[in-house]
Amino acid sequence: MTMGPFGELRGQLVGAAEQFAGADAISGILAGIVDDVDRALSERLEIFPVCHHSPASGLAMVRRLRDKQPKVIYLELCEDLTPLLTELRNCRLPVALQAFAADLDGFPKEWGPLSVVAPITESSAEYQAIAYALETPGVELVLVDRSTDHVFQWQPREEASSHTTSDEDGDLHGDAVGIEIGDLRPRFAELEEHLLHHGRVRHWSEWWDQYVEQPLVTADYDTYRQVMVLIGSLFRRLAPGDAKRVTTDEDRERYMWTRMREHLAATGADPADCLYVCGAFHAASHVPEFGVDGSGDFAISERTATKWLYGLIPSSHSAIEAQFGLAPGSVSIASATWQKAVSSAKLSTFQLSGQKGSRKKAAKLAPAVASTPVADKLSGYLATPPEPLGLDEDELLGWSVEIVRLARKNGYLSSTADAIAVFETSILLAGMRNRARPTPYDFADAAVTCIEKDVVPGRRDVRRLCEIMLGGDRIGQVGYDALPPLARDVYDRLAPLGFDLEQRNIHRALMDLAAHPELEPVSHLLWMLRYLLPDGAIRPIMGSRRLGEKSIQESWDLAIGRNQRAIIELGYEGVTVEQVVEQRLRRSVWGQGATAAKALAAVEDSILFLGSRRFTDELGARAVELLAAERTVDEAPEVLRRVRRLLAHYRATEPELPAWCKDFVTSGYAHYCTLLPTAFVDDESGVRQVAAMLGFLFGMESLAISLGCDRAQLELAVAQSHPESPAKVALLWAARNQLGLLTVADLRARCDELLANPLVVPSFPQYLSGFVQALEPAPKLASFVVEVISNAFARLPDPVLLPWLPTLITTLKDNAAEYVPLLIREAGRTFPATLPAVDAFVPPWAARTKPAAVAAVVVTDRPAAALLRAHPDATDAVAALLGCPGEWRAPAATPTAGNPAARALLTEHSATTSAVAALLGA
Repeated sequence: MTMGPFGELRGQLVGAAEQFAGADAISGILAGIVDDVDRALSERLEIFPVCHHSPASGLAMVRRLRDKQPKVIYLELCEDLTPLLTELRNCRLPVALQAFAADLDGFPKEWGPLSVVAPITESSAEYQAIAYALETPGVELVLVDRSTDHVFQWQPREEASSHTTSDEDGDLHGDAVGIEIGDLRPRFAELEEHLLHHGRVRHWSEWWDQYVEQPLVTADYDTYRQVMVLIGSLFRRLAPGDAKRVTTDEDRERYMWTRMREHLAATGADPADCLYVCGAFHAASHVPEFGVDGSGDFAISERTATKWLYGLIPSSHSAIEAQFGLAPGSVSIASATWQKAVSSAKLSTFQLSGQKGSRKKAAKLAPAVASTPVADKLSGYLATPPEPLGLDEDELLGWSVEIVRLARKNGYLSSTADAIAVFETSILLAGMRNRARPTPYDFADAAVTCIEKDVVPGRRDVRRLCEIMLGGDRIGQVGYDALPPLARDVYDRLAPLGFDLEQRNIHRALMDLAAHPELEPVSHLLWMLRYLLPDGAIRPIMGSRRLGEKSIQESWDLAIGRNQRAIIELGYEGVTVEQVVEQRLRRSVWGQGATAAKALAAVEDSILFLGSRRFTDELGARAVELLAAERTVDEAPEVLRRVRRLLAHYRATEPELPAWCKDFVTSGYAHYCTLLPTAFVDDESGVRQVAAMLGFLFGMESLAISLGCDRAQLELAVAQSHPESPAKVALLWAARNQLGLLTVADLRARCDELLANPLVVPSFPQYLSGFVQALEPAPKLASFVVEVISNAFARLPDPVLLPWLPTLITTLKDNAAEYVPLLIREAGRTFPATLPAVDAFVPPWAARTKPAAVAAVVVTDRPAAALLRAHPDATDAVAALLGCPGEWRAPAATPTAGNPAARALLTEHSATTSAVAALLGA
C-alpha cells in the first residue's frame, strides 16, 4: 500500500520488517502504526494528541492555537467538571478539579467517600486550551470525557476502592482517583524494561524526557503531532490483552466521539473550526465511532442517583507525581523545561486574567494561519538523528554552585571542591550514558555521588535539594472566591486573629480569653476544627476542652494554608462547621461499627461543641440501645470512664440527671450482671474488662438501686462466677469482699496459703495483677494490696523472688499501670518517711494485738458502755472485720470515783450529763 502521504514510510517499514525479522506479526504491527497515523491525521476534525504535564505538548498547543484559532475545543476531561473551569481565575496553579461524593446511591457503601481529581498545571496543554477558550470571545470549550459517575461505573469493582497515597505534600490529593489527559506509558512491561535498559536510565520519566520530550520541544507542529500519534499507536498495539482495561479505554473513546458528534449536530459547527484535545493513546483509536463520519452508535448509560459535589483543591508537583506514578522531581523538571523553552522561543502563552501567580498579561492573537495539507514528517524525523546540543557550561556551573550552597545550608560539609566534582562528574555520567550534554537527572546523580556521604544531616537529602533547586515543589492554592461557603465562613470567623491564613507557614495564635472575651467564638471554632481536621492542621499548645473545664488562656499552631484541601472537603459535607460536626456525630452512632463507648464519646463531644440538649439526648438514647445490644465487654473500661465523667458533669450542672442517663445506668447494671459470669470464664475477656464491669456495678450500685434495680442481681451474678485464671480469681475474691461475703482476714489467709505453696508462687504475680485491677471496683483494698506485696517480698527466698520480679513488673506495667501510683501513695502513708525509722518499723499488719480500744470503752456506768454491752454483735462484727480478736472485759470502776474534782464538775452540770445520756438513748 503506497497511497497517501505515509505510503512510502509504510513500505519502508514493512520491507525492513520482512528483511530482518521475517515475521508477519512484526510487519503487521509496523504497517498498522503507520495506518493509525494516517487515519488520525486524515480526520476532518483535527486531533491534537498530548501527554500529561508535558512541556512539549504545552508548547505545541500554544503554537497551534495561535495559528489555527479554533472556534470549538473538545477536551478530554470529565464533562461534569465544566462549571469549575471559570473558578481557575481565582487560584494559583497547580490546582486540581475535584468531584466528591459521600452519600452513595448505586455504588457499594464501602467505596465511600468517592473522590475524583484532575490536576492542572500551567505547562500542561489542557490549561493552555482552557485559558485560550475562556479568554477569547466566541470560543466554546466542551468537555467530552465520561462523567465522574461513569468513572466508577466502569471501574472494576475489585479496584474501585484501591487508591494511591503518598508522602508529604503528596497527600494533597488524598485517596482520590486521578483523571489525566494523555497517560502515555507502555503497558507492556518487557517493552518498558527494554527501553530503560538501552536508554541507560532508571525510570520511565527520565527516558521520556531524554528521548521524546527534549527532541519535540523545538519540533514543528506537524512533526510533533505525527510522532505523538505514532507513540500512542505503538503502545496501544504492544499492550497486553487486558480485556477489562481495553474495554474501558474503548468505551471512553466511543463516549467522547458520541458527545462530539452530538455537539456538532446540535450547533452546526464546522469540524474544520474545531480542535479535539486528547491523549495520544486515544488518538490512535480503532473504535467504529472514530471520526465525525463514524458508523458506530454508542449508547451512554444513565448516571446513578449519587449526589456529586464539585470544587477545587490545592495540588503540587509532588502530589501529581505520587498520584500518577511519576519519578520524584519529574514534574518540577518539566516545569523548568517549559519556562526555559518559552523564554528561548519568545512565546506568549495563554493565561487567565487575574489569576494568582501570573507573570504578565498574554499577548493578543495574530491573524490565523491557513492549514497546510498533511505531509510526511515521520520519515525524516525517524531517519535523521536529533541535532546535538552542546554543553551549556554556564548553566551546569550555576547548578553546581547552587547545589553546594543549598547543601551547606542544610548541614552538609560541602565546599568549592565539591562544586567542581559535581560539574566534572555530571559531564562524565552524560558521556557514559551516550548523551551530548548532562540532563537534570545526570546532574542529580552526580550531586548525590559527590556530596552525600554516609548520613543525611538534615531533613532533606541531596536528591531532594536538587529537586528544589531545579524548580521546587510548587504548591497551588485555591483563592477565597473559589472556596465553598463553609471554607469562606471559616476564614471569616478566624479573621479576628489577624493572620493571612492563605499562607502555608504555621501561625502561632495567643489568646487571653479573660482579657478578650470576644475571642471565645474563635476558640470554640478552633476546637471544632481540631475535631474535624487531620492531625497537625490545628494544634493546641496551651489550653484544653473537657467537661467541667474552661480555659483562661490558649495558644494554637495554625496550619490552615497547608491543609486547605481538608477544609474544602468539609464544605462538601455541610454549609457550616457546626452542621458538619452534627453529621459526623450522627454517623458515628448510627453507622456500621457503632458501639456504646463511641456513642458516649459522641454525647461528650456534642456537649462540648454544639450545646444542643435535644441532640445530646438523642445520642444518649442511642447509647442505651447500643449497650443493650452488645454481646461482648471489650469496651467496658471506656464505657465506665466516659459514663462516670458524664454523670459528674450532669450532677454539677443540672438539677437532675437526664432520662437517658438513668436508663443507661439501669440498663448497664442489668446488662453487666447478665454478662458477668460468662466474662469471668471467657478467655477473650481480659482482666481489665472484667474489672471495669465490676467497677460499673459497684460504682453505680447506689444510683441503680435508687432507680429500681435489685441488688440480688449482682449477688447472683457473683455467686454464679467460677473463674480459673489467677487474675480473675483474685478479682472474684475482691468482689465477694465488696459484697461482704469475704472478710479481709479471709483474703489475708488465702494469700498466705498461696505464698506458702511452692507450686503456686510462680503464678502469684497474676493474683497480684487481679488484686491491683480490683482497685477499680474496690478502692478500699489499696492497703491490703500493699500488705500482700510487702509480705511476698518479706517471705519469699531470693532464689524464688529474683526470677519472679521481672514477671511482677511486666504484669503490673501491662495490666495495671494506672493503679501503680495509687499503690505508691498508699505505701508512702504506710512505711516510714525517714531512714532511721526503718530499722524500728513494724508493719501494721504484723503488730495487731487485742482490741484494747474496745475494752477501754467498756466501763461500768457510762451510757455508751451500756449501749455496747446491750448490743455486742455490732462490736464483734467490727472487730472481726478489722482482724482483731475482741474480748469483753469485766466492768471496771468509774473513772470519776477517785477524782473528786470531776465528780463535782458533773454534779454541778448535771443537765449536760442528762442531755448526753438522752442523746445516746441510755
